[in-house]
Amino acid sequence: MLNRSVNMNSSLLQNVSFVRPEYFYISGFSGIPFVKYYFIFLFVTYFIAVFGNSFVLIMIMTDRSLHVPKYMAIFNLALADFGETNALIPNLIKTFLFDSQYISYNACLANMFFVFFFISVQSLTLVVLAYDRYIAIRLPLRYHAIVNNSLMSAALMAVWSFSTLVVTMMVSLITRLSFCKTNEVKSYFCDHGPIYTTACNDNTVNSVMAKLWTVLFIYGPLIAVTVSYIGIFIELTKITTWEGRLKALKTCFSHMFLVGIFLFPILSTYIAALTFTLHPNARIINTSLSSAIPPMVNPIIYVLNTKEFKDFIVRMLKRRSKVMVHVLANETNL
Repeated sequence: MLNRSVNMNSSLLQNVSFVRPEYFYISGFSGIPFVKYYFIFLFVTYFIAVFGNSFVLIMIMTDRSLHVPKYMAIFNLALADFGETNALIPNLIKTFLFDSQYISYNACLANMFFVFFFISVQSLTLVVLAYDRYIAIRLPLRYHAIVNNSLMSAALMAVWSFSTLVVTMMVSLITRLSFCKTNEVKSYFCDHGPIYTTACNDNTVNSVMAKLWTVLFIYGPLIAVTVSYIGIFIELTKITTWEGRLKALKTCFSHMFLVGIFLFPILSTYIAALTFTLHPNARIINTSLSSAIPPMVNPIIYVLNTKEFKDFIVRMLKRRSKVMVHVLANETNL
């Protein structure tokens, strides 16, 4: 196993053709003050995200009235949120509880794949939801004819297939790199950028893949969502009453909020890194928050702002109260 931050002299580097470390050392939170309070926050975030997204998944699966295109996309988003949360936060909590910052080479690649895969699915699903909202406002009378379950299933299948293809290529290219200088990863998980940049052989292809992923899953979706909302706002100007405009815009509020909390923190980190020197701790905190908070907030926003979800909860509570009344009545008769 390589020691973290070990430098080798040039003559030795010339003799080493390929080095694959047994472990990587995840050093992301090592130098951050009061980090134990941040880990407590992550634990609370994890609990809320898992419970909230599980609730949304179960609700959509059990209520047949929600088996429509819009909720198929919301189900897909909740599933991606659930997957990303479990791919990311448990490893962070394990590091905090057991002071275990080492991760095996293969486990690191698996962690990298699942984190980037679920983030990719989240991003593209937000684009699908933007398209859904645009059609609903642009062509309300033809919405159900255009956006049906078959079309939504095909779109979501394309999201998963495309994300799998790109992320698999990106992660598999890591295996061609030699790590003869250090096995320290200056991030909070097996992050693609901090890993490939520490390689001692040519990493040009990896750099290209990193930029391609950013374009496909950050900048591209942001542009696509922005264009769709420009179209939505143009359609809103055609509605004569303010009440009608507000009613139509209200159907987009949840989606706009989710886009904001998902894309803009990540985008701000990339822009900050390009415009000035960003402190590593600031980058780690910002990117970890942008990865942890959206899966926690998404189910809360949809449950609070979606009539169908609130109606489902009311029906469930009424059913539970009837069962309790029936049980109490039986006990009284006994």
